[in-house]
Amino acid sequence: MFNDWFTIGSFTIHGYGVMMAIGILAAFYMSEKNAKRFNLEYEKIDNFLFVTIISGFIVSKLLYVLTVFKQFLANPLSVLGGGGWVIYGGIIGGILGAYLYSKKHNWNFMKVFNVVIVSVPLAQSFGRIGCYLAGCCYGIHTDAWYGVIFPEGSLCPIHEPIIPTQLIMAIGDLLIFLFLYYRLVKKQRIENSAALYLLLYSVGRFLIEFIRGDIERGHVGILSTSQFISLFMIAFAIILYYFEKKKIKKE
Repeated sequence: MFNDWFTIGSFTIHGYGVMMAIGILAAFYMSEKNAKRFNLEYEKIDNFLFVTIISGFIVSKLLYVLTVFKQFLANPLSVLGGGGWVIYGGIIGGILGAYLYSKKHNWNFMKVFNVVIVSVPLAQSFGRIGCYLAGCCYGIHTDAWYGVIFPEGSLCPIHEPIIPTQLIMAIGDLLIFLFLYYRLVKKQRIENSAALYLLLYSVGRFLIEFIRGDIERGHVGILSTSQFISLFMIAFAIILYYFEKKKIKKE
């Protein structure tokens, strides 16, 4: 909704891109601040974040390619050059990049991971506002009062009310951020931030998929691709929480 903000010559400023940029900058700022607060090598955190963002974008795009593989085979540039991404790919790719960077620089991966991950849902919240502006990641048709009719040029069906799942996800991500930030900063609890983020996000994502209306998300049986991945992420989060809790008790 109102994605094309203004145009200068042949260059157009899109609300989706602006929100993505704000989200990334906000995550950078919060991560640097938290890294300094918990005595991490905050002067190197920018490089760390850059690696995780790049690896996240790469894996995010790769997973999207798998969901529209037939289209990719027919016209690769239409997929690679488009705006399609899979959030879970970004999360998985980001974790992989973070682990490799930490291992290379002999960092305590879990400590860095638990501190930095707190900023991720903040970035996602801004990103989902961008989705709302563009009209992607939309919900199913509804006649309820909260239905939103998107204008011409949106990436969703127009002239019919649909559930604004983008805003629901944006609010959910913001609440996850506020909870984790309060826990980290006010309670000084670093442990299990990553496990809690993965658990809360995955449960929310599994549920929101039931009211998503966009069809280019792929399916595994009766589940959407994101729901299928959510189950594994929930299991991983529970295992991670258990082992980190066990390690803390042992120490």
